[in-house]
Amino acid sequence: MPSPTETGHELLRDPARNKGTAFTEAERVALGLTGLLPAAIETLEERIARIHWQLDACATDLARYVLLAQLMDTDETLFHAVLASAPEKMLPIIYTPTVGAACEEFGHLLRRARGLFIPITLKGRIKEILGNWRQPDVRFIVVTDGSRILGLGDLGANGMGIPIGKLACYSGAAGVPADKTLPITLDVGTDRDELLEGPMYIGLRQKRPAEDEYYEFLEEFITAVEETWPGCCVQFEDFNIHHAEPLLEKYRNRLCCFNDDIQGTAGVAVGGLYTACRAKGETIGQQRVLFLGAGSAGCGIASLIEKAMVDDGCTEEDAASRVALFNRSGLLTKDRDDLSDFQMAVAIDHEPASDFAQFITSFKPTAIIGVCTVGGAFNEDVLKAMCAVNDRPIIFPYSNPTSHSECTAEEAYAASDGTCLFASGSPMPPLEHEGHTINPAQGNNVYIFPAMGLAIYATEAKHVSDEMFLRAGQALSHTLTEEELALGLLYPERSRLRESSLHVAIEVAKQIFAEGATDMDEPDDIAAHVAQCMWQPQYEPAI
Repeated sequence: MPSPTETGHELLRDPARNKGTAFTEAERVALGLTGLLPAAIETLEERIARIHWQLDACATDLARYVLLAQLMDTDETLFHAVLASAPEKMLPIIYTPTVGAACEEFGHLLRRARGLFIPITLKGRIKEILGNWRQPDVRFIVVTDGSRILGLGDLGANGMGIPIGKLACYSGAAGVPADKTLPITLDVGTDRDELLEGPMYIGLRQKRPAEDEYYEFLEEFITAVEETWPGCCVQFEDFNIHHAEPLLEKYRNRLCCFNDDIQGTAGVAVGGLYTACRAKGETIGQQRVLFLGAGSAGCGIASLIEKAMVDDGCTEEDAASRVALFNRSGLLTKDRDDLSDFQMAVAIDHEPASDFAQFITSFKPTAIIGVCTVGGAFNEDVLKAMCAVNDRPIIFPYSNPTSHSECTAEEAYAASDGTCLFASGSPMPPLEHEGHTINPAQGNNVYIFPAMGLAIYATEAKHVSDEMFLRAGQALSHTLTEEELALGLLYPERSRLRESSLHVAIEVAKQIFAEGATDMDEPDDIAAHVAQCMWQPQYEPAI
């Protein structure tokens, strides 16, 4: 409710309360808005239609991104309502792949700062900075240090587009209340000279700090969050390989937190693998999975697949023997001395191997998963080798953005004569094969992390486990209809994203209660409780 001294001008400039032409006649009179708006009084639906028209008139997706960013700065309710109205259209703009291009140009595109930028030069004052945020009850923070933005590398403070986009997905895809979310960039500098020397770079113009100083800064940040918002869940996002896994391991049992690049990606991949097994009439325990890329994402997926195989009845030894990973130096084997602890956990006992395509011939994987961010890495030799050992090869080039995808859908379907089970990390255009239109599946984390957020919000979970992500992947697979399976899809249509997110959130909530990961009393009807917590963007009366 506006204060007695607040003017209509101030209200129209508050994105959390502005309704534009949706203010009623009575509200306009009472709030001093008369004459400040056109005479038409419009519904939310009419305002949504106008935004769709404006988006369609834009020449590029980056222009559409800018339009939506401006909308978020002026009318948050309308912004989220537009996302919810057509997630299949909106998410590729506010999230991958367009957000990657937006981050590369973030200094040029910046109009109004969102969220919090916390520079390492203000170490010792982080709690004070958190106190500057206007919302007293923050339940979700997505935080990045900008060190590994998608497959684009170190973008420093320009990486803020990722936390903003992720939290928009929380609300648009799963109904997490937008006013409970906060994007944060920890500005610890950048090692990219072109950014440090660029005229429009928005961050600290200094190199990244030494490890001791870095971890002290992160510890102060986590402590400040715990003290300021004790019920808050922290999602670590796009931290580089040297910090992502250590930070997750350090804090996962201390507060409610997760790393979407590690755990969310794993949940989506496992979900796609479960669906591929449905399509083949096989179980996940029968699969053999080979990775190209062994960073935190690849190792996280591998670990969850092994957990899924054990859940399917495999022994831990058998599950471990069915999963192998390659990085730039070749196969991850236990006798290598250049592996991190999290890589050693998924390394196998095997002689050295350096040729990925050749290893396919001997290992005979049923699935290959690409998380190496090298565009075209699944070349003709790789795809031919997969088709030689499989009737229906599973091919998942998961790297983002599209230019970094290990192969295209067209290449995979052509090499397999249309028999492959395909999913990419970035959207791929429809293609024709033997007179049939194929809509390639996209294994995007947006199927998991917003639903995880809704489950955490509804249950007030105190921590997040790997078992919750396994449950999420299983639940995601079950959301596909028979019609979608017949179309070759491995993930549900994006138009049903809020529906599928609710189903996944309900199953995760059940897992949270089963693990005792919350102090909340278990409701009689978990499904009804979670559905009731799902926020719907709509204008509230202003008087």
